[in-house]
Amino acid sequence: MSSIPVTARVRPPSVINEQIRALMLRSAGRLTAAQRAEYEALVEEWATAVNTGEPKAA
Repeated sequence: MSSIPVTARVRPPSVINEQIRALMLRSAGRLTAAQRAEYEALVEEWATAVNTGEPKAA
């Protein structure tokens, strides 16, 4: 089950992707348990955003 409220506004996938990249850079690819939980939540949010459909940039 998602931790993102149904009424929450979906952020653009590109914004979420940047957060994922920053997390991986900060951790040098070795996630702690807390970071792993954050990563999983971000990936879930990213998947929801992608499936919702962000308008493509020209």
